[in-house]
Parts: sequence; C-alpha cells; structure tokens
Amino acid sequence: MTQSAETLLGGLRVLDLSDHRGLLCGQILADLGADVIQIEPPRGSPARGIGPFYQGKAHPERSLTWWAYTRNKRSVVVDLETAAGQATFRLLVQSADFVIESFRGDELGRLGLGYDELARLNPRLIYVAITAFGRSGPKAAYADTDLIVLAAGGPLALTGDADRAPLRISVPQAYMHAASDAAAAALIAHHERARSGLGQAIEVSAQQSVALATQSTILSTGVGFVASQRMSGGTRLGPLSSQLVYPAKDGYVSITLLFGSAFGRATRRLFEYIYEHGGCDAATRDKDWIFYFEHMMTGEESFDEYDRVKRVVAEFTTRHTKADLLAAGLERGLLIAPVTTTAEVVDSPQLAARNFFAPVEHGDLGTSIRYPGAFARFSETPIITQRRPPHIGEHTREVLAESDRTMPAAAAPAHIEVIDPRPLAGVKILDFMWAIAGPAATRILADYGATIVRVETASHPDACRTLPPFLNAQIGPDTSVLFHNMNAGKLMLSLDLSKPEARPVVLDLVRWADVVCESFSPKAMRHWGFTYDQLRDVNPEIVMLSTCLMGQTGPLSQFAGFGNLAGAITGFYELCGWPDRAPAGPFGAYTDYIAPRFNAAAVLAALEYRRRTGKGQHIDLSQAEAAASFLAPALLDYTANGRVWSRVGNADASLAPHGVYPSHGDDCWVAIAVETRRQWRGLCDVIGRSSWGDEPRLATAADRRVCLDEIDAAITAWTTTVDMRAAETELQARQVPAHAVQTSTELCDDPQLRHQQHFVTLHHPEQGPMLLEGSRFRLSRTPAQVGGSAATFGRDNQKVLADLLGYDENRITELVIAEVLQ
Repeated sequence: MTQSAETLLGGLRVLDLSDHRGLLCGQILADLGADVIQIEPPRGSPARGIGPFYQGKAHPERSLTWWAYTRNKRSVVVDLETAAGQATFRLLVQSADFVIESFRGDELGRLGLGYDELARLNPRLIYVAITAFGRSGPKAAYADTDLIVLAAGGPLALTGDADRAPLRISVPQAYMHAASDAAAAALIAHHERARSGLGQAIEVSAQQSVALATQSTILSTGVGFVASQRMSGGTRLGPLSSQLVYPAKDGYVSITLLFGSAFGRATRRLFEYIYEHGGCDAATRDKDWIFYFEHMMTGEESFDEYDRVKRVVAEFTTRHTKADLLAAGLERGLLIAPVTTTAEVVDSPQLAARNFFAPVEHGDLGTSIRYPGAFARFSETPIITQRRPPHIGEHTREVLAESDRTMPAAAAPAHIEVIDPRPLAGVKILDFMWAIAGPAATRILADYGATIVRVETASHPDACRTLPPFLNAQIGPDTSVLFHNMNAGKLMLSLDLSKPEARPVVLDLVRWADVVCESFSPKAMRHWGFTYDQLRDVNPEIVMLSTCLMGQTGPLSQFAGFGNLAGAITGFYELCGWPDRAPAGPFGAYTDYIAPRFNAAAVLAALEYRRRTGKGQHIDLSQAEAAASFLAPALLDYTANGRVWSRVGNADASLAPHGVYPSHGDDCWVAIAVETRRQWRGLCDVIGRSSWGDEPRLATAADRRVCLDEIDAAITAWTTTVDMRAAETELQARQVPAHAVQTSTELCDDPQLRHQQHFVTLHHPEQGPMLLEGSRFRLSRTPAQVGGSAATFGRDNQKVLADLLGYDENRITELVIAEVLQ
C-alpha cells in the first residue's frame, strides 16, 4: 500500500538501493510521505550487518543502524546479479519516481542498469547517486570510509586537541551529510520535473557535502586569510584561541565567548552574571566586549589577558552544575548550553514536551522501542511513523502484486516551452534567516533558481558578518567570506523592522512570496507581528518555515544561540574527543551544518503539497530534532539497550586499524582505515610488514583490535617517513582507504574539488575577486548557477522595491526619509 496522497509527497515512489551510506536520504523522503521501497539482495542490505545490535546480538534483523534509517519503508528482495532480478527491477523502475543508490563505482552500469538505460524505460526517472568523491575525476575510484571522507573534505583537520591527532565524531557522520543533501537535491529535481516532465541524474559528493562543516574556513587560503587550526573545545586563529567548552561541576558546558555586535552583548551579560556571584572584578565585567577583537588586533588588549578572561570563566563554571548554568542562560540570555550524553538527550524535558521520541511497535520482539521522531513539524501534514523497519523481503509479494500504479507521461507535452531552465525558477522566497543554519538552506535554493529576497536590519546585523574568514584579511561587515558563502545569489534588502513604516513593505513582500523563512527564536516574529497566522491572513497559500535551535514550543523554545550550543545539547560534543580528556567537540557550530539540508527539503516538500492542493502551511523545524538523525544509532542503543555512548577518539567498532597517523612535516597527518582482508594485506605490504597479511592472529578486525598498539606503531613508523600525499597515493594504489588530512591550503588546490567545480568566483565591489563554494551536488540537465556579485549590505534595495514590488520613486523616497531603508 502506498502512502496517502494527503502526505507531503503522497503518490511518489522511491526505489532505494542504498546501504548505510545513503539510507538517510530514503528515510527523509519516506517521512515526507513517499512510498520508499528498499531494494535488498537475497541476504539483506549490507547495512544490516552494522552495529550496534538490539540486545547485543549480531543479526541482520537486529541492526540498530538499519532500524535508525528504514522506518516507514518497505523491503523487496531483488537479486540484481540474475536476469530475473534485473527484469524485476526494470519493471519496478517503469512506475518509479526516484532511484537512490550509494554503490562504489558504477555498479548498476555494470549490470546494464545505469541511468541512461533506466531513463529509456522511464524518462521521468530521477536517479540519485550518493558517492564519496563523485562519479568522475582523479579520486572517483578512491577507496573510502567515513574517516577518509572527513579527511578529504576538511572537517577532520579542524577537530581535536592540538597536541594529538585530528578527530572524528564517534558516530559516523560523513554520509549523513551526503544523504541529507541527496534528499534536498532529489526534491529540487522533482520540482523541475513537474514543469518539464523529465527526470535527470543527480550526483552527490560526500567530500563536498562535509566541506560545509568547515564553516567556510575551506576558503581561507583562497581568500587571503589565515587558516584556522584545531583546538580542543574550540579553534585557533593565529594567536587567538577561541574556547567553546568549559568545565562544570557535573560535566561540561559550551559557551559562545565571542565579541562584536552579534555576540558582545551576550558576553557582557555573562560577565555581569559572573561578577554578581563574585567570580570577577568590575574591570573584567566592564571590558568593551563589542570591540574586544579589534582591541586585541591593535595590541590595546593582550592575548595573555584574553587567556586570563577564559580562565575566569572556567573557574566560575566549575563551581556550578550544568542545569544551573542552563537555567541562568535562559533567564539572562546567555549563550551557554550543557554538554549532554545520549541518555540526557533521550530524557530531555524539551524533547519530552514535544513528544519527539516516538514508540514504534516491534511485534516480533514483543516490545515497542522509542525512536527519534519527525525532523520537522508540518501544520497540515504531520510526519507520522506508520511502519517499523522492515524484515528482509517482507513486502516483496505485496509490492510486486500491486497493479494500481499507472505509468506517468514519458515527457512534457510538446507545446510546453521552458523559458527558464533553472529547476526552481519562479519560486519566490522572503528570507529572514540569519547565521548559518537558515541562510545555508536558502543558499541551496538560490543556486537552483529561486528568487530570494533577504531582509536584514543594520542595527542587528547577521552574526556571520562578524566571523572569519575575511576577504583579503580586511575585517568588516561586508567582507566576511562566511557571510557571502551563505548568501550568494540572493537579493539584499536592508530594512529597519523596528520602524512602523517597514511593516507595509514586509506585507507586500509576503503577498509576492511563495515562502517565508525565518530562523529567530519564537518571540522575534511575534514581536514584529509576523506570525504564521498573521501572514496567512495576507497570503492564504503562504508556506512559512520557522527554524531555530529547539523548536517553537517546549520549555527551551526561547533558548537562542548558535550551532555550537545545539551541538552540545544534542550529544555531539560528548561523542567527540579522547576518553581520557574533556570533550573536544566538533568544530564550530556543528548543527548549523546539518539543519540546512532538512530546512531545504522541508520547504520543497511543502511546495509540492501546495502544488497539488493549493494549501500552504507552517513548518516548525528544530535544529536539535533534525540533528538527532545524525546520531540515531547511538540514541537507539540507549532506548533499546540502555547503553550510553561516549567519545572513543578515532576508534571504530567495526574497522581496524582505523586512525589518523602523523606524516612527514609539521602537523601533517594521513587517515587510514581497513575494511577488508584484501585491504589489510595491501596495507601490510606498503608499510613493510607483508608477513602480517596472512597471520591468523591478525585475520579479522576483532583480532587486529587486540594487537592495535603494535599495529599502530608499525603504521606510524612508516607514515612519519613519507609525505602525507605520497602515503595517500601509495595506499590508494592498493585500494586501501587513505587520505591526507586536508587543511584550507590543500583543499583550495584539491584536484578532485576542482574537477567537481566546487569553487566559484564572484566579484566584491571593494575587494575584487572572491572565492566561494558552489553547489554540493550536480544535476545533469539543470545544474546550479551561482550568480551575481558579493551579497553586500542593501545592494538590491532599488531592485526589490521597484522591480519586484512596483514601488514608484515617490514611495521609495518616503521610505528613505522615514529611515526605513539602511
């Protein structure tokens, strides 16, 4: 039985051939209401062999990794290695809307089932390939794992303690980024298909996807700015060490101790709080936190003094519990959040108030298990878990017996002329987003043709305007490359929303728009009088996305801040670090790199529903809830088994050896992972230990884990004598997963990223050429187009008001006189 047409993606069918690298893509589409059919080989998907397992029993029907990403799906067994299985698959393709696969290499092409052949069967088919490095280019055939992709894409170099190897998060993340990108990409292609009648192929590169988690520092070298360096619980930028993790009486907290117009007021409130409790003197409390960074750059304030300030904070937080500090943060508007365990995430009062963890019945086990719930709340079409994860081939007969699906039209009618080929041409979005999680989502939509009017108020500038990297090392509100990277391709309207004269302008834009997006805490839009109900009165078909850290309801709904705080409170910090040290935390505002894909997918799904029904709706998307998808196996391990995960350095439950090893040079590293016996033998040959390749005591990963100190020492003895690039090349020649740990310097010159056209250049009116990132996926017929010059403040006031809204010169002059425009 297919999903109801009253769901967001009702009536759409997905054939999902992916393994653990791509399952989340299908899960997102299934949650949105598509009929997702998991195509499995006779012995089941390889993902079923990945732990953790229910009650610790390794069995293909008890994999929590499988469970985490297959609810609401159906399972059909098809043996693609046989002629009969290939015929069955071709039959299914004829009535499918999407095919998703994550094979290494062109596996379906080898079987005569590549995109070109499938498109001849069904010209409307959207084919999504989730890859490590893309389908072509110098690294397309590289062997990979989660660790290898993170090394190649940049996040690994930025994470961990300065005196130890770079770190990954203990729950694999790389393909979560790629799979969620794939879901957004599939819906972009679907939007275009509704107009043209034609499908296309989509290629997602995990290397490009994870680069978003560098917070644009991938661009530092290319824009003339100093590269960031890893520091436990923060980051280093030249002599400046920004600390984000601090000790508490019962664990750790994350604090955004930064400066400038976006952060300085909160820092001032923090030191007022510390002063009231006797933790600092008045001189420390009264520092100029708005311009503190500038004072350090001029030498007026020393870096030693800044280090003392951080010690003041650490000494204070050590005397207080995580709960007390969170309560103070809520009461006083401090940028502070507890570093939580997976148990604390599951037992969170905020998530309980929103009924986030939903029970799923496992009748065969005689129990129900709480799963992470919906990644977003839709007012008209709530996401509902209708099915538990399927058994192997559970729905084979059911699906093959279905005969009620009719073949869609093969192509658009001949009289339809597509004037603007961009997939989202004609989609109009009013954008009140700020920081990263919101703007990065609308940037995705802008790349594919949506017209986006970004509203910003000069008195409350976007936080990203104050963050590096800065173009040509010129620090200013219009030179942040991070800001430009998040907002390329948008129309920039400066509007003082505190002025009553601004309200009619906003309402005219609401009448113009299809979608309104905002990423403030819930009180902001209420304060301005721009709630969903108020905007719906103006435009009954409007789709409104409200995305913030914790959601629109619940005891923490007013908790405002950035992705580092959400990363702490959702469990990522606790899962990143060495077991004998404090949490290192993932680099930067981690959940800000997760939420954009879910934000984009949610908007596109709501637009699809509106296309069919004429109904708009409100979307409440919590960063914390969306990010839970990236930790779902660990969260299920707690709800199903009572097991609490913690940080384990670079150790892996399935692979050994698996680590980051020092290479020749200063702070140079190479990531190496071994999945198979063949790879183990290849590694042994390269490092001069060929005899180990056939030793029974080292035959399996479990065997090698017992001897890991000996193995790591032998690998290190070799890697320290060779350049990290040479190590990568030599190991990949033997198909051993390996990659140099790339910083901005290597990334800006990476031949694979250049082949994928990952970088684009826009013009900055004052600074000249500016390097930015392009799209993280490729559509074969309708690729991304990053247009325009740098998104400078108020650049498009005239264009928006005159061209889009039709205001005459007198009306615009009135707004200038009223000081509404900035």
